[in-house]
Amino acid sequence: MDVLYFAWVRERIGLPRETLQTEAATVADLVDEVRAREERYAAAFADTSALRVAVDQELADFDAPLAGVREVAFFPPMTGG
Repeated sequence: MDVLYFAWVRERIGLPRETLQTEAATVADLVDEVRAREERYAAAFADTSALRVAVDQELADFDAPLAGVREVAFFPPMTGG
């Protein structure tokens, strides 16, 4: 699946996107997998309460299932201005 990173998540990881092979059942499981990869991922996902997630371009919760999902995006909350 494609995993996209936006704003400071992208800056901490150093990539805007990557394609991952995963057996993760939920977004939270995916986060656990990537967090364990390297320190830069651990830093980016240290506080998931500061993140939002979209699954196939629809806002979702971290307990959202990943079966059949093609894209997951992580980004900080957006504010209006």
